[in-house]
Amino acid sequence: MAVHCENVKLAAYTTLRLGGPARRFIEAATEDELVEAVRRADEDGQPVLVLGGGSNLVVSDDGFPGTVVHVASRGVAYRADRDRPGKVLVTAQAGEEWDPFVARCVADGLAGVECLSGIPGLVGGTPIQNVGAYGQDVAETIVAVRVYDRHTRRVVTVDHAACGFTYRNSVFKGTDRYVVLEVTFALEEAEESRPVAYAELARALGVRPGDRVPLRDARKTVLELRRGKGMVLDPADPDTRSAGSFFTNPILDAGQLAELERRVAERLGPDVTFPRYPETGGRTKTSAAWLIDKAGFGKGHALGPVRISTKHTLALTNPDGAGTTADLLALARQVRDGVRAAFGVELVNEPVMVGVSL
Repeated sequence: MAVHCENVKLAAYTTLRLGGPARRFIEAATEDELVEAVRRADEDGQPVLVLGGGSNLVVSDDGFPGTVVHVASRGVAYRADRDRPGKVLVTAQAGEEWDPFVARCVADGLAGVECLSGIPGLVGGTPIQNVGAYGQDVAETIVAVRVYDRHTRRVVTVDHAACGFTYRNSVFKGTDRYVVLEVTFALEEAEESRPVAYAELARALGVRPGDRVPLRDARKTVLELRRGKGMVLDPADPDTRSAGSFFTNPILDAGQLAELERRVAERLGPDVTFPRYPETGGRTKTSAAWLIDKAGFGKGHALGPVRISTKHTLALTNPDGAGTTADLLALARQVRDGVRAAFGVELVNEPVMVGVSL
């Protein structure tokens, strides 16, 4: 039976260690409990927040005035993929922790998520923002997402095409209509990784982009890179008291790219280049971390009790646990506005905002 509590402080359930109390808090250990908790809250006219690992949330200091349903369902199942020889369908409940799930896949010789090692949170959160890192994202392997549709009050399966995956986005993001119950991945039976697509990772592995490496080597090296940036949760490392990357990498059209080129040359000199990666539709992705640094917000830049990580400019941290959500948002606005003033690029937050906005 689901556990019910009142006035539970949400800071204990977020990696930022920020957030006020939930009026009502329910821990759902099974899919049925999860669906029932959300359905009843909807019938009672209560606001609902479905809470996973809390690694991608910024919650108001005032907390949440309705029902918070904490996803705690467990279970992973394998079956052969009859439509794709050499692939295995792996279905994980939404409450499974993501990194142990990745570790299990790597240990079992299943390729496709190894470069997503070390990312905090739960499996159920991965399709929502199309989690990705080091040249891999979950859209490459997700074949179906089972959800509870709060509009129709039915449990349905959403296939890959209907998920609408784009860069750090999906049909599940920006709406509270769907509650993710389980996710099915098609992974490759292989002792080696998928082709290494990210230059930094290839360099660290000592291979060329496009090469394959043993799965365990890929995971080990990704974890080392992430730890060096404070992106692997560690109670002893205050830089990991964050929500990971706070801003998404901007994707620019031709006009925006030309304006950025002009401003970079004007501010930093005509010979200075900036990171750029081709995207579909003639667009170009650039680095939010580079823009933040060059706008004058270096590693360790602080505003009161919160700061930019000392390891990576893309993470905003609450290092001593002494900050508030208001403090964090003040820093985020300072960075966003500074980048806009310097380069004309609008940074967009990656974490989900609950009761607050930039």
